[in-house]
Amino acid sequence: MTSPKRYLSRRSAVLFLAGLGLAGGLAACGSTPSAPEADTGESTTAAASPVELTLVSYAVTQAAYEQIIPKFVEQWKAETGQEVTFNQSYGGSGSQTRAVLDGLEADVVALALAGDTQKIEAGGLIEPGWEGEAPNNAIVHKSVAALVFREGNPKNIRGWEDLARDDVQVVTANPKTSGGAKWNFLGAWGFQTQTGRDDAAALDFVTQIYQNVPVLPKDARESTDVFFTRGQGDVLINYENEVLLAAQNGEDLPYVVPEVNISIDNPVAVVDANVDKHGTREVAEAFVEFLFTPEAQEEFAKVGFRPVDPSVAEAFADQFPKVTTLFTVADLGGWEEIDKKFFADGAIFDQVQSKVGK
Repeated sequence: MTSPKRYLSRRSAVLFLAGLGLAGGLAACGSTPSAPEADTGESTTAAASPVELTLVSYAVTQAAYEQIIPKFVEQWKAETGQEVTFNQSYGGSGSQTRAVLDGLEADVVALALAGDTQKIEAGGLIEPGWEGEAPNNAIVHKSVAALVFREGNPKNIRGWEDLARDDVQVVTANPKTSGGAKWNFLGAWGFQTQTGRDDAAALDFVTQIYQNVPVLPKDARESTDVFFTRGQGDVLINYENEVLLAAQNGEDLPYVVPEVNISIDNPVAVVDANVDKHGTREVAEAFVEFLFTPEAQEEFAKVGFRPVDPSVAEAFADQFPKVTTLFTVADLGGWEEIDKKFFADGAIFDQVQSKVGK
């Protein structure tokens, strides 16, 4: 795989070679014409042939990528003369992961959690060490969990502890199909374990919450539909970025960001086997690099994601409330341990579902 430095050097090389081509053209204008080269049957403009990239991401990123992709396409065209078109696929992160493993030929995956990307790595499509192949350990944006409630907050929802009350119905997606739902589960679990309680207390707590979950939608977008369109539930566990995006679209949702929260870190990676098969590695790596630029980070921030670029984060600081206790996946043992402990067949989530009779 290519390191971040080589990402930059490849981009520089493209511009350098373009400059050489221009200089060569200018020199040719003032020189004696040479004999035409023999026709080899190969195009001398192969580098400018149109290229197609497939981006596979999770449902709630679509609004951001709809703004970012045209910017990248324009910049790449200006730098290289090459036209880029994108195929885009959005859905639950877990479902998208399985689709890639089952043959959806993504060039770039931008999934809800590193654990899903690691599954694609384990499937042999992404080379080990992908986290080091982009800035910020490949975490392209962040969020936290938000609790959305009904207008006027009739159930007086203040934090995680209220979700376990007998009089509260909770809407959250299925962590078997949704990366966002994994974050939701871990947020509730960590509310216990990161504030001094043990695993037994955490298990009791999340069991009480899932006792209050009437249905498990397949992804975050369907959860939102269940809560708002179908009118089910008293509180929706959602991404903060979804709530902020809804407000920008005229839907000012009442919500609270719990003071004990999980840092929802979202990675991006090039799918090595596919870019090598498609001959798209250079443009795929350039696209990943572009996602970390202030220009792209601003677009993520505009739709509610917490940016990883420090200057952009500072500019949008007023948009994001501070979290008193912010824990990470590493605090819970890392994704390999988390998936084994919580989400594998027969693990804690299945045990919880068995207890609540679902």
